[in-house]
Amino acid sequence: MAFDPVYLLLAAAILSLVLFSLNLRQASPVIAIFVRWLRWLLFAGGGAFLAIEWGWSSRPYWVVALTLFLIWFLLETAYNWIAIAALSQSPMPLFPRYVVNTSGEEWPTHPRLLKVREWLRAGRYVQVQALKAEIGGGIYLRLSIYQDPKAQTRMQVTFVPQANGAIAVCYTLTSRTKDGMRYVTDNLYLPFGGFYPENWLVERSPWRRRLPALLKRHQQRLLAAGETPEPWTVEPVEDLNQQQFELERLNTELGFLLPHDQRDEFGKMTYEGRFRVWREVWMLDYFGRPARYQ
Repeated sequence: MAFDPVYLLLAAAILSLVLFSLNLRQASPVIAIFVRWLRWLLFAGGGAFLAIEWGWSSRPYWVVALTLFLIWFLLETAYNWIAIAALSQSPMPLFPRYVVNTSGEEWPTHPRLLKVREWLRAGRYVQVQALKAEIGGGIYLRLSIYQDPKAQTRMQVTFVPQANGAIAVCYTLTSRTKDGMRYVTDNLYLPFGGFYPENWLVERSPWRRRLPALLKRHQQRLLAAGETPEPWTVEPVEDLNQQQFELERLNTELGFLLPHDQRDEFGKMTYEGRFRVWREVWMLDYFGRPARYQ
């Protein structure tokens, strides 16, 4: 009996629409991964079915589907590369500077986000500062910084605005040790692709969307290393801006960014830097994992 993909394709299309509608409210990077895979498979499988049904191809179904699968890869590769090139040429800062947010709008009022704040309060985590950074066109990243009662772990809650008006939330947990090592555990899904300083031990876990699970992982890392974090004494805005300065300096020295005097003509990122970002976009968008580099 010949394989009839109609029902499977219909089920995938319905599931894709349901997940897409759900994610308009949730802004979940995890749901977005499944939506992207469904969209890709529907393009390949549905396109192959239509091509054969309408007589556009006499090839076997799997051959047409595989061809369309590869065409989607090429089209999205071209789109991502153009977007990265546009970002490199745009005035949008790759390492924005933060200022104290005094507007009183540091925490959105969505119920799922308010539950996070309630969890922090229940755990006696103390808000240290609210910050914001303009990323272009009057759009701001808003951060709320908390610390545990001993001030050993600093929690950065980042609110990322989406094009549809929804808000995604990401967490970054940071601890410093007496010998100057910085342990960072986050669930950021935005591509980076650059270099970290040697004293930074960074683990990115985009699949861990719940703050308690991410905190548990951060504590496991410190315990496994036998490290006791030092209390934080520097203000978050000062520390974050120093981080941004250090990251920009390091990535310029190591060839991810072009020198400042060449950026007006060639953009901010080198070709190697653009490739690294392109690779990380693919890894995060379809596997929820940052790219690994030697």
